[in-house]
Amino acid sequence: MAIYAVGDVQGCYAELARLLEDIRFDVAADKLWLVGDLVNRGPESLAVLRLVKSLGDSAITVLGNHDLHLLAVAEGAAELHRTDTLDEILNAPDRDELLYWLRNRRLLYAQDGYVLVHAGLLPQWSVMQAESLAREVEAALRGNDYATFLAHMYGNSPHNWDDGLSGYKRLRVIVNAFTRMRICTKEGKMEFKFKGEVQDIPKGYLPWFDVPRRASIHSTVIFGHWSALGLLHRENVIALDTGCLWGGPMSAVRLDDRQLFQVICTNPVAKDW
Repeated sequence: MAIYAVGDVQGCYAELARLLEDIRFDVAADKLWLVGDLVNRGPESLAVLRLVKSLGDSAITVLGNHDLHLLAVAEGAAELHRTDTLDEILNAPDRDELLYWLRNRRLLYAQDGYVLVHAGLLPQWSVMQAESLAREVEAALRGNDYATFLAHMYGNSPHNWDDGLSGYKRLRVIVNAFTRMRICTKEGKMEFKFKGEVQDIPKGYLPWFDVPRRASIHSTVIFGHWSALGLLHRENVIALDTGCLWGGPMSAVRLDDRQLFQVICTNPVAKDW
């Protein structure tokens, strides 16, 4: 059995299908770990959802910000953006089945010293604490009142974690860290406007994974979300958003030997930032 971790797909179905062919993915024996953002901006989000769902227990995907945005739009808790490509899902005959499946995905997955998450972990969170916090949000998404949670999910504040946080403020910080964060201060204060390259990070901030004495440093965190960062392959950090959507490759790493596999995007989307 092999485990393959795959970067952001964002509706790039053709590239995902070619990548699965290239790695000779065996649905009966192998596992596929996806870092989230299965949908949006790319041309075939509906096909991506149907494919990953069809893989059953062979695929583990965590939720990304675009996946959550789809759920919020479907519930009337958010409006479509100009660059969204979600209409095909929203109008699909199996829409409800797909959205229910997506709503029941994890926010974080940990196994054998690896942590799979879309964007990152706040530096003060141990893996055990992060798992517990992820379960809180997952419970809200799977509960009967999930639409109310989605309506309160958006916002940039609070910017940092406090164990005393409660209610929707608590859940919002957890969601923002796991699905939106790229940089933060040494104290864990997050900043959400920055999307650029490491050398352009604002003064006082660091990539979340470079904060000294990060509590999750002894696990290997696999994440995406930051396309300008590109491929980063360290002993305890694997960043896999290599910008397939924008014309870069779609990337996968086989975890047992850390071999890299890539396929090139055939129909890039123009950047809007």
